[in-house]
Amino acid sequence: MDFKSLADRAREVFTKRGGAEAAKEDVSELKDVAGKDESLADKAKDAAEALKDPGAPGDTPTPPAAEPPAAEPPPAEPPAQP
Repeated sequence: MDFKSLADRAREVFTKRGGAEAAKEDVSELKDVAGKDESLADKAKDAAEALKDPGAPGDTPTPPAAEPPAAEPPPAEPPAQP
């Protein structure tokens, strides 16, 4: 594998993971993990888990919630009889 194909592959993966914005969010997550008061092994596990999902936690695109069906108007009252 030459350098050009390696660079192209890295660019492709970077773009697929969300580009610069996702990378910034990943760095923020890793800073949070590094600042925890845990063992190095726990930090490594947390960092690996954080990098599995690109971007900030919970950034998984979700489809918009379906709007509830429009409420039916209340039935009309029958006319009063004299």
